[in-house]
Amino acid sequence: MKRLILHILLLALAFPGFTQEQSKDEPKKEEKKEIEELRLKLNEDGSHYIKATFLNQAWFRYADYNPGTTVLGSPTSSGFDIGLRRTRFQIYGQLTDHVTFYFQMGQNNFNFITGTGGTPDNPNQPYTNRKNQFFIHDALADYRIKKGSDILYIGGGLTIANGLSRFSQPSIGTIMSMDVPVFAQATVDQTDEFSRKLSLYARGQIGRLDYRLVFTDPFPVNTNGTVGTPLTAAPNSPNATFAQVGHEKQYQGFFMWNFFDKESHVTPYMTGTYLGKKKVLNLEGGFITQKNATWTGDGTAAGTQYHDMNLWSVALFYDAPLSAEKGTAINAYAGYFHTDYGQGYLRYNGIMNPANGGTPGTTPFSTIANPANGNAFGNAFPMFGTGNVIYAQAGYLLKKDLLGDGNGTLMPYVTFQSGNYDRIDKPSNVWDLGMNWFIKGHTSKITLDYQIRPTYSSITPTPASGPDLQKNSGTLSQIVLQYQFFF
Repeated sequence: MKRLILHILLLALAFPGFTQEQSKDEPKKEEKKEIEELRLKLNEDGSHYIKATFLNQAWFRYADYNPGTTVLGSPTSSGFDIGLRRTRFQIYGQLTDHVTFYFQMGQNNFNFITGTGGTPDNPNQPYTNRKNQFFIHDALADYRIKKGSDILYIGGGLTIANGLSRFSQPSIGTIMSMDVPVFAQATVDQTDEFSRKLSLYARGQIGRLDYRLVFTDPFPVNTNGTVGTPLTAAPNSPNATFAQVGHEKQYQGFFMWNFFDKESHVTPYMTGTYLGKKKVLNLEGGFITQKNATWTGDGTAAGTQYHDMNLWSVALFYDAPLSAEKGTAINAYAGYFHTDYGQGYLRYNGIMNPANGGTPGTTPFSTIANPANGNAFGNAFPMFGTGNVIYAQAGYLLKKDLLGDGNGTLMPYVTFQSGNYDRIDKPSNVWDLGMNWFIKGHTSKITLDYQIRPTYSSITPTPASGPDLQKNSGTLSQIVLQYQFFF
């Protein structure tokens, strides 16, 4: 027996390949593969699928507040706040060769002030519930006319498919700067639901022409959650606000010419930057029009005038790689917007405003009834108005793995917004200087943004029923650190 065992050992030593061949027949351990997306295949080749994504943008901000600002009733000139700019859950997919759907829920602008009331227009407004913030953003389906072709999609529902510009329907998870130019979401939270509208649309691509045509049933401004000021409370008001009586449909269109790579039509959203994955050069133009959208006057049948809303824009968008070897890329946009909401329309807005009130009679709050100035507290500035706007941005993506393997790279950027509105004496110029740290592309990124914005004071009109002028009174700033995860 001992001799047999010895012979076996000698045989194994003489043919070392024997044991190696045996190991080849053993089941191989699969290499760990990183999950790229949450995707459920509905057919064998994966052309029919359901996909889920998640996004969260947390802000850590220090800001100077406009003169006269109050926070929970206390006069405050500056402060630090923490908030969730956007929290979203999306599910979408291709159900058949022709049918796609898109559904999104989430919340926006959630910080410590959420759920509080009290504004100069309505200081007795009761507090609401901070937990009632999660709502449906999108719920739509569309039908692709020709299998495998983007020539025509017909769809409808609650959707961000809009006219005017690419920033009126932005993919916020892929934007180049920290935030989008919100003025391009022209009726945001006035006659829409955070830029989403109940619409019927046709979209697609014919050759290099990309188009969107949208028929919209806008929401009444009375249901936006803020008690508006009726005309009877501001007799003979010369400044337009969204009409609280009557209902007209809205018509929108957006067109762009793709000189190089074509952009995707998987969803109605438009990408902010491809980080060098595509070469895109587009000439763009769009419009939004609605009859009798705003009004002025005294609220009586004889003393009320209605005004049409007519908005249009033209722009050039460029996003392309510079060096495939280094992974560098550039992003640039320049656009002109003509915004006619009716005579004297002006609306202040502050992104995730950290304040909730102002002291009437102090700048920039008017001494007359004026809903636009009533929201001029905190970090607000004249964001929307009758006039015109120039918006431009530029960013440079530095070489890949700049910060070491697995640590990502950087992308400095600058944005400039200049609103030249009828009711301000000098353009509302807003500068943002920032830096993106793409730890893992848009999936995990940190953004540091420094903003300079203007402040204005109101000049009481003579007579009291005349138009008030907003006079530039200086600049203020804020600095924001954002962390985004998008999966």
